[in-house]
Formats: sequence, structure tokens, C-alpha cells
Amino acid sequence: MWNAIVGGYSRGDMLRETIEMYAGMQRAGVSPDCYILTRVLKACSLLQLLETGGAIHGNIFRLGHDSNMFVQSGLVSLYAECGGIDYARKLVSSNGLLCSRRSIVVSWTAILSKCAQNGNPMEALRLFSDMRMMNMKPDWITLVSVLRACADLDYLEQGKSLHGCVLKMGLESEEDLQISLTAMYAKCGQVMVARYLFNQINKQNVILWNSMISGYAKNGHAEEAVELFKILATKKNMKPDSITLRAAILACAQLGSLDLARWMNDYVSRSDYQNHVYVKTALIDMYAKCGSVEAARLVFNKIRDKDVVVWSAMIVGYGLHGRGREAIDLYDAMMQAEVRPNDVTFLGLLMACKNSGLVKEGWNFFHRMKDYGVEPLHQHYACVVDLLGRAGYLAEAYKFIVRMPMQPGVTVWGALLSACKIHRHIQMGEFAAAKVFEIDPYNTGHYVQLSNLYAAARMWDEVNEVRKLMKDRGLSKDFGFSLIEINGKLQVFRVGDNSHPRYEEILKELADLEWRLKEAGFFPDSESNLHDLSYEDMQESLCNHSERLAVACGLISTPSGSTLRIIKNLRACVNCHSAIKLISKITNREIIVRDANRFHHFKDGVCSCGDYW
Repeated sequence: MWNAIVGGYSRGDMLRETIEMYAGMQRAGVSPDCYILTRVLKACSLLQLLETGGAIHGNIFRLGHDSNMFVQSGLVSLYAECGGIDYARKLVSSNGLLCSRRSIVVSWTAILSKCAQNGNPMEALRLFSDMRMMNMKPDWITLVSVLRACADLDYLEQGKSLHGCVLKMGLESEEDLQISLTAMYAKCGQVMVARYLFNQINKQNVILWNSMISGYAKNGHAEEAVELFKILATKKNMKPDSITLRAAILACAQLGSLDLARWMNDYVSRSDYQNHVYVKTALIDMYAKCGSVEAARLVFNKIRDKDVVVWSAMIVGYGLHGRGREAIDLYDAMMQAEVRPNDVTFLGLLMACKNSGLVKEGWNFFHRMKDYGVEPLHQHYACVVDLLGRAGYLAEAYKFIVRMPMQPGVTVWGALLSACKIHRHIQMGEFAAAKVFEIDPYNTGHYVQLSNLYAAARMWDEVNEVRKLMKDRGLSKDFGFSLIEINGKLQVFRVGDNSHPRYEEILKELADLEWRLKEAGFFPDSESNLHDLSYEDMQESLCNHSERLAVACGLISTPSGSTLRIIKNLRACVNCHSAIKLISKITNREIIVRDANRFHHFKDGVCSCGDYW
């Protein structure tokens, strides 16, 4: 009778009732058997009742059930789940407690699984290593947990080794292992291998699809992620969950397509997750990154219970677009709502201030972090250096770096180098570059920054030295490309690209634009470009930058007066920025460009960044 009642409670997730029934047995003088004890231990684990579980452990020992494999596993799970990993390990290692090799594997796997699930993947791998040293043969449950740990740590080689172990043990048809292997390869950037495994799995579930879509989205394969999501969305026997939606929304944000963003928003509004706070937060981020901070604000306004994640997402969105005052106003509203800011909130505020030239406000926000117990990270320090440096406070920026309580990273020194390029401070720029090269010698962007600094000062010998250094290290400049959305389709342009079917028309439009720009008084500044080109070649090179090709294509492919939306993988150069400002005026178009750093809204000959980027 007792077994039936306890079993019914536990199967119905009536956890507290399960524990109360156990207490009733104790009062009635009835000794629980192993079945009841495992159920009660599980209830204690799920409710995080370590003290109650400890008392039950004592009773287990007195009753002599401590050698039962399932009771042992329940005890190990209890301590692991409630934060007592070290004690759980002691239980597993105690020869007096564990009586069979199989029970050791079960118990060890219980700890390992909890480590992998609770954000401690390194400990999970250490436990697995201990298992192997003790010549214990892992089962498929063990391997699933270890593969998860490898995925979280981006340990591809160890993951491959585990794949070999799966094949040797003949477990390749185990469904959970197939999913775990797919997830591991996808998270570690091997999306082609992951997709191959994905296609081989007959019994697919939403967890598998989530692994593949997330893998694509997080490894720069946004188009593939969206296409796979669209396939899943048409299936009748399977529905996307909140994890699927967030991964697909991330992919839409990367592509920057506003039409696609609207489609995604419509899909969410028809789904069971239309009011899911983290899905809605992802939509805010997506709209901001697709160039419509207004649409992001509409989503924000519709969320009833806004937590710090929601507020921070909107503040970051304003920061990307350089709308510093609106970000600060939103922060003030957040304070009135009595929501405590976190590190992301302050990062968004600092980004908004640096992109708007609000030096005093940004400086105050940085020092306000300590009032809320928020420790600044490298990103916060880099934002402040950028804020001071762009405003011309180079000496103050350097002093700020020197006083950092941690070793300045590449983002901090890179921000100083960028500021030195803007203000042509050669000596400090060389110092910052040396620091950057010491930390990250294979990032081409920093070499280009130093080269541009020298070019701005017409130090051509030094420019050649930087190029030679890059060549000696096997580095080449990252090729720029731009995307523009036309009639719902993304079109890609690269420097000097002639593969577009309307290339001749685009060239004709570019030539017409160059003539109209000259008439309006625009002449390119060639000092930061290749100094060994002739003036005519220089002009041709400048007007064939990828963003100008995209602008020209947009002008001939869209109705007059419509907005052009362009995404560029690199920072916009000075000449293209100046040219697009004027193009927006002479063509009466709004042109929105997302470069590597921020958004630029060009309209009537003015950029939203105030030439501060």
C-alpha cells in the first residue's frame, strides 16, 4: 500500500506529498524499502532539500540499504543536484559504500551528468578521465553527458575521440548519442559534419533540430539556419519551441533583413510563445540589428513584466544606433520601475554614449557601476577608452588603461589604436599597436589600422613596412563585402565584384553618381588608401567599394524615395561615409548602413552618427 501511494505521488510530481508520506511511514514505525527510498531521494533532489536528504541518508545506512545500486545512485544525485559535488565524489570513491562495478558506473555517471547540466563541464571531463583511469566502461548515458561537456567547452578533438569510442562500442544507433554528437559538432563549428549526422537520423525530435539550427546561427551560417527553421515550421508532427525560435531570431538578426525580421515576428505572434519574455527580448535585439529601432521599441512596449534582460536589450539597441539620449531616458525609466541594472545594461549605456559623443555621461555611468555592485569587464573598459579617445582625450584614455585593475586586453588597446588613427597621434598609436600585436599577432584589422594611421600622416615607408610585416606573417587584408536586401532577397557585393547580372547597369549608375557628387563639390580624400595608385585609379578604386556598389544596385532596383538598407562586414571608410551622406541628399533617399561597429542613418546629407564613428 505504501509503495503504491508513494509511487503515485512521485509519478504525479507531488514531491512534497512524497516526502510527507515517507515521514508518515516513519511515525507509523514502517520501514521503507529501496523503491520508496529512491522516490523520496529524487523528491529531495528536485526540491533542493539537502538537509532532509541528509537525514534520509542516515536512515538508509541504519536500514542497511546503502549497498543497493539504485539507492546509491539516488544519494549521489541528491548531493550533486544540491551542490555537494565533492561529497558525491566521496560517496562514489568509497569502497565501503559501493559494491558492484555497475553501480560505480551508474553513480559516477549521475555526478558527471549533474556537472554537465549545471554549467560545470570541466569537472564533468575530469570525472570522465577518472572513470577511464579506474578502467570503468562508460555507458551511453555517460557519453551523452561528456559530449555535452565537450560541446560547451568547444573541445572538438576530445569530441572526435568520443565519437570514435561510440563507434567502437557499437552505440552509433543510440538516438540520444546521435543527437549529442550532432550538437557537439555543430557547437564546435563543424556544421557540415553536424548536418551529415543530422540527415542520417531517422527519428528526429525538436532537440535535434535546435542543435542544428543553433549551430548554424552561432557559426556564421545564418541563411542555412533560417532555411532549416522554415522547413521545421512546415512540419505537422513537430513544433519549434522557445529555444528554436531564439536561434532562428538570432540568425535573422545576423542577416539584417528587415523583411525577414517582420516574417519572424509574425510567426512568433501566431505561436505558443508570443508572450515568452526571452523570445520577445530576442525580437527586440533582432529588430535593432535589422535597422529598425522603432520596431524594437514597439516590441519592448508590449512586454508587460519587463526584467533587466528586456530593459538592457532595448538600451543596447539604442546604443547600436547611436541614440544616446534615448538610451539614457530609458535607463531613467528603468530606475523608476525599480529594476536593478546589470553588466549588460551598463555596456549598452556606455556604447550609446560613445556612439553619441556623450563623454561626461558615459564617464558617470562607468563610475555608477560600483553603486550596484557590478564589476566592469574588458568590454566596459574598452568602451570607456573608445569614448575618451574618439573625443580627443588620448592622454586621459592612456591613464585610464594604466590604472585598470586587470591586464588590458586586445579590445582595450585596439580602441586606443583606433582613436590614435582618428587624431593622428603616431607615437601613442605605435605603442598601442605594439601591445595589440603582442596579444593578438594574427588579427589583420589591427595592422590595417596602423597602416591607415601612417597613411594619414603620409608616412609611406612605414606603410610599406606594415604591409611587409603582414606578408611575412602570412596575413592578408580582410576583403570587404556588403549586403543589400531587394524585393526580399539579399544580394552580396565585394570590392571589384563584376558577377552581378546587372553589373553594367550598376557601373553606369556609379558613374552617374560620381559625376553628380563632383558637381556637388565632393572630392575623395585619398591619403588613407593605396598611395601607389594614380589619381584616376584611386578614384576608380574608391567608387568600387562594396557599399557603393550596393547603393548603386539599390538605386536602380527600388522605387524612388524608398529606404536602402545595407550591411557591411568592415568599418565604413571615411570617403564612402562622406559620399553616402551626399548621395542621400542628391537622390532624396534614406540610406541605412550597418557596419562592423554601429548603424549609420544617412538622410538629407547628414548621418545620425554626427561623423563620430
